[in-house]
Amino acid sequence: MYVWIWRHLPGMLALRLLQVLLLVAAVSALLLFVVFPWIEPHLPISQVTVDSK
Repeated sequence: MYVWIWRHLPGMLALRLLQVLLLVAAVSALLLFVVFPWIEPHLPISQVTVDSK
């Protein structure tokens, strides 16, 4: 899949590297600001199973 993306990016090496960095930043931002906050209420993070004996 990464090879497919790399082959379809226009430009020379420097432009391709810049485009890859922008794609990685965009996907990271999408995950951090949209996907993770949306899925967080469905995760059992607040259900602690440690007993205080």
